[in-house]
Amino acid sequence: MIEAEAQRWVRDRFGQDGEARMMALAGLVAEEAGRQNLIAPSTLATIWSRHIVDSAQLIGLADDAPGIWLDIGTGAGFPGLVVAALTDRPIHLVEPRRRRADFLTAAAIGLGIADRVIISTSKVESVADQAAAVISARAVAPLVDLLASARHCATDGTIWLLPKGKGAREEVATARRTWHGVFHVEQSITDPDSLIVLAKGVSRR
Repeated sequence: MIEAEAQRWVRDRFGQDGEARMMALAGLVAEEAGRQNLIAPSTLATIWSRHIVDSAQLIGLADDAPGIWLDIGTGAGFPGLVVAALTDRPIHLVEPRRRRADFLTAAAIGLGIADRVIISTSKVESVADQAAAVISARAVAPLVDLLASARHCATDGTIWLLPKGKGAREEVATARRTWHGVFHVEQSITDPDSLIVLAKGVSRR
């Protein structure tokens, strides 16, 4: 997916307002990238395909799970800020690095979505128990570690949306040794080598 295709994909699904918000987010990330390493510099030129659409594609996978969306290790805002800006969901962003959390706070204000965004400057293990409808984490940790660290924030109905690389199926196989649940792997629309792990009903064996 090239940049023009990615931008059109957002416009077709989320309208001109959604496209404008993503343009604003891309600008905020590019500006902040001069002060801290939010994303790999090599991906700034492909931010729409590598980060924005890669995040936005998760929204359609959670249509049947209204409620709080918890995003672990949000970093530059992917996928958490993208979800917050393109939907009307309440979003909880968990980011342990203070400078990145400060950026997320400023970006949420700049995008006009601060009233629906909670930001915790901590690891997810320190977040109080909550019944999140969706839990996401993009390039944060192996699947088994993510499940262990965030299970206290989930219910049996929580949908886990976890973008992974081509080793996603192997991670699922490993997780099934110690975790019950319904696990499924979806192909990412942005990269043939990227997969998305979907899980529900997750509990320890």
